[in-house]
Amino acid sequence: MLREWFGYSLQRKLSFIMLVTTLIPLLFLGTFAFTTSSDITKDKAQQAGLNSLAQMEAKFQFILKDVENISIFLIGQRDIQSYLKRTDENLDAQAQILGLMTNLVYTKDYISNITIYPSNNTTPLSTSTIYNSSLDKEIVIKQITDKIWTGLYHIENYLGKRDVFSFIRPIRAMNTFQTLGWLSISVDEQVLSRIWSVPQLADGYGQVALLNDRNEIMSSTYKSWLSQKADSLFPGITDRVRGHSSGVWTSGTGNTQQNILFYREPMINWTIVGIIPSKLYSAQNRYILQLTAVAVALSVLTNVFLTIFVIRKVTTPLGSLTRLLTKINPDEPLPHYPVYTSDEIGRLAGSYNLLSTHIEALKKQLIHNETRKKEADMRALQAQINPHFLYNTLSSIHWIALLNEENRIAEMVGALSDFLRFSLNKGKEYCKVSQELAHIRNYVQVQSIRFPDEFTVDYVVDARLSDSFMLKLVLQPLVENAMIHGIQMKEEPGVISIYVELKGNSMYVKVMDDGIGMTEERLREVTESLYPAAETIANDASYGLRNVHERLQLHYGLDSGIKIESRLNEGTCVSFSIPVLEDNHENLDR
Repeated sequence: MLREWFGYSLQRKLSFIMLVTTLIPLLFLGTFAFTTSSDITKDKAQQAGLNSLAQMEAKFQFILKDVENISIFLIGQRDIQSYLKRTDENLDAQAQILGLMTNLVYTKDYISNITIYPSNNTTPLSTSTIYNSSLDKEIVIKQITDKIWTGLYHIENYLGKRDVFSFIRPIRAMNTFQTLGWLSISVDEQVLSRIWSVPQLADGYGQVALLNDRNEIMSSTYKSWLSQKADSLFPGITDRVRGHSSGVWTSGTGNTQQNILFYREPMINWTIVGIIPSKLYSAQNRYILQLTAVAVALSVLTNVFLTIFVIRKVTTPLGSLTRLLTKINPDEPLPHYPVYTSDEIGRLAGSYNLLSTHIEALKKQLIHNETRKKEADMRALQAQINPHFLYNTLSSIHWIALLNEENRIAEMVGALSDFLRFSLNKGKEYCKVSQELAHIRNYVQVQSIRFPDEFTVDYVVDARLSDSFMLKLVLQPLVENAMIHGIQMKEEPGVISIYVELKGNSMYVKVMDDGIGMTEERLREVTESLYPAAETIANDASYGLRNVHERLQLHYGLDSGIKIESRLNEGTCVSFSIPVLEDNHENLDR
């Protein structure tokens, strides 16, 4: 029922097709735009996050270099070297050293304290009084032989309880490299964590953590993460960051899904990690989805309106034409249709009116042609008598030649009679391959009597093609052309070769001679003369070729024309390819 409803109206079919072909791409485009926008939003957010981590890393690297430079400055101070070599506690030297260290950390709020531990067990020198420290649980200072960064530990000073981590390196004598003591510079985690808040990661929705080379969390915007192993909070992070300077990946599923970004600090191989909740992208994606849906909806409504408007503009005139055509009276002229526009519909209506005029003229012409046809039939009937008279005359000549023992004349007349009988052949256009070749043999026999010992003809024919049908009288002009314009133009006898081969579903035919051939310029002229549009005038040498070429194209198609190859003083080859026909196709002539 629905199919009939659609099939009855062109307007319904066009409306349905146009709406479907435009709505589906619109939906795909909307989906693609939403997906692409979501991916771009996510990529930009991740790139912005990595840029933020890079800025944090630059600030952190400044602190690391500053701590390194302070340590190098202090271990090279002569006063500190002299003090550490002493066995007694010189209060003046202590005061001078403490004053120097205090001045160094005065403007550096991220340094909690600087402490020198003498190797002679004298009292350590520290810029601040530490009431309690868990450093001894982290390391044994006297066992340190190279510079290291400790893990996070707790101290208690005048500011209260603080989380710090320290840079510790041995202090060695300048000349003997004997270990005189150890220098410890502690970094305050609470002050350091301010770096992770400026710039804000993901507009303040993200969290940042600093991991040491053992993947322990040394500093973070989320304090409950401190001192924990990163793998316990972010499974697989150790493998993810190994061997990479930066990167991004997604962890978790559903509401707990989060994007993890990292940036490695190359100086001490620590890693800054940023965590952005995926729900942040979801909120942005919902806004993009709403915009995309509104855009697609507006496009759909506009498309529906324009489709209906355009289709009505097209189908209304067509409907009027249809109604006029359904009311045609064969005995009366076609009704006139008024033309109001110059577009395709207006031109169609004009063509309809022109067709009406042509039909009226054709009616009159048809009546006139019927009268002429009857006259032509009478002339054709009379013309059929003439071939019979010609055949009878040739038979009489053939009989008289035999009576007078003129065998060559008899053979020539007999071959000519067969040649003409096949050429007329009651107007048929197709014949068997074997008949076409027999026709050539009759022609060759006549010409061999006229031009004895001047040429020979070789036949190479695939036996499978003998009973196949082909267009009649296409070989004889080619053989004649080869004989007259190729063989007879040279002094010694020549050879004409005829090849008929089966290649796939095609019959491939070649007529070759070893005559004088053609120059390139002459070959180009002959080739151009094959085409009706050519400006060159066909002479006797190319008229027969052009005739065969046009007949082949008319009956078999444009790809079946002849092809000519020739070289001067070597010969000429004319070839063509046609489909193999197993039956007589007289009614399929093009």
